Amino acid sequence: MAFSQTNFAWATLLDVPPAAGAGAGRGPRGPRALHDRLAQALRTAIREGRLAEGAAVPPSRALAEELGCSRWVVTQAYGQLGAEGYLAARVGSATRVSWSPQSAPAPPDARRAPAPPPVRYDLAPGLPDLRAFPRRRWADAVRAVTGSAVHYDLGLPDPAGHPQLRGTLAQYLRRSRAADADASCVTVCAGVTDGLVRTCRALSARGITDVAVEDPGWGRLRVAAASAGLRVHPVPVDRDGLRTDDLARTPARAVVVGAAHQFPTGASLSPARRAGLVRWAREVDGFIVEDDYDAEFRYDHRPVAVMQGMDPSRVFLLGSVSKTLSPALGLGWLLAPAATGRALRAANPVAAAPPVLDQLALATFIDRGWYDAHLRLARRRFRARRDLLLRTLGGLLPQGRVEGAAAGLHILLHLPETTDTRRTVLAAAAAGLCLVDLDTYRAAPSAGRALVLGYGNIGDTEIPAAIGVLRDALRDAPPADRRVHPPERRSGDFGGCA
Repeated sequence: MAFSQTNFAWATLLDVPPAAGAGAGRGPRGPRALHDRLAQALRTAIREGRLAEGAAVPPSRALAEELGCSRWVVTQAYGQLGAEGYLAARVGSATRVSWSPQSAPAPPDARRAPAPPPVRYDLAPGLPDLRAFPRRRWADAVRAVTGSAVHYDLGLPDPAGHPQLRGTLAQYLRRSRAADADASCVTVCAGVTDGLVRTCRALSARGITDVAVEDPGWGRLRVAAASAGLRVHPVPVDRDGLRTDDLARTPARAVVVGAAHQFPTGASLSPARRAGLVRWAREVDGFIVEDDYDAEFRYDHRPVAVMQGMDPSRVFLLGSVSKTLSPALGLGWLLAPAATGRALRAANPVAAAPPVLDQLALATFIDRGWYDAHLRLARRRFRARRDLLLRTLGGLLPQGRVEGAAAGLHILLHLPETTDTRRTVLAAAAAGLCLVDLDTYRAAPSAGRALVLGYGNIGDTEIPAAIGVLRDALRDAPPADRRVHPPERRSGDFGGCA
């Protein structure tokens, strides 16, 4: 292995114990000699990782001069560590560290623990097509703003976000989502979860103590609301979305809802329930938090407009580019009622906005039309992939029933009542297929037999093989005993494979 000739450990702090008179340790024959104490200091630095494997230690003459000792002391210490395997000397080259904590043998228990099987096929929901991230266009946007940003753009960022991106997002939300958006009401945040935490803190400051969430629903939203100090009340979802009659029976004065495309059922909130939800918010003097996480992907008709436009004074709108571009960007937005702006800022005094250059890059990406072009291509690609998935399921798993296929990046696959979906997920994982049971997203276990199949981040050519593995897992898993199993939690109860 080739090492950099400049990788010297000159600056490493060596904790050489003092001489015997100052409290040095004693060996079996009396006070420990200086070369023994130097060897111990080097040995400790290597074991703690301060001297990394491959790093060159100082030449013996240079280290002796620095320590104020004879060269013999250093060569003796180096020789001892070389015999122990910590150092390796080569003729014509520096003496280098040849051991690291990572190269040490694992404890017996760790050696016996089996490694998790590698993921060959990913049918877990939650990701877009990461292979299709528009690298060139995004790099162009970053390059453009890096060259054109004025000097004060590089100072401390505005906690609410850069004005240019806030204006661009307001215009985009008005145009594409029919929102009642003004730049002054837009806050740039790190994503939907970050936006929800900020919103819940502001609601708590206004005296709201209880919030309702959809059940089943994205677990991270429950955790975010609870972390802000609110009591969380799960409310059931059916084919028409959140059951507003059940919501009215809770003490909640706020509700988090996916109106355009509920996760994970795929339901859209019906027109009657949209109107009923707005009436409820007015009656209880409460608020609706609308999670607009992937509404851009609709395949049967144009995307449904946001609820926020029905009553901008009662609805917070959350969105991000995590499902359209990549969660790695960490860019999202919060459109808040104008009257809550001061409370929102006061409740989140140390909340930081994403990096300014990233914000400006997103503004450029949208303003130049690249975001709309990317979404058009993505919709076409995802629709074709969804159709391929449905055809493959029909051919290999005709006993399954599909729901929620009209939008988004996942479907629900309902299976016969004799199916044990929990064991099916485990059997599939052993074969390299990542799946998620619908029960993972429920607040409490149920007797449902359904899988949530995401198709955003799987290649088209991988789908037939992946469904073949699922068919084999269903065949090999023992039948359900009709008792309710506790859900198999993973990745913090948010779905996906660890």
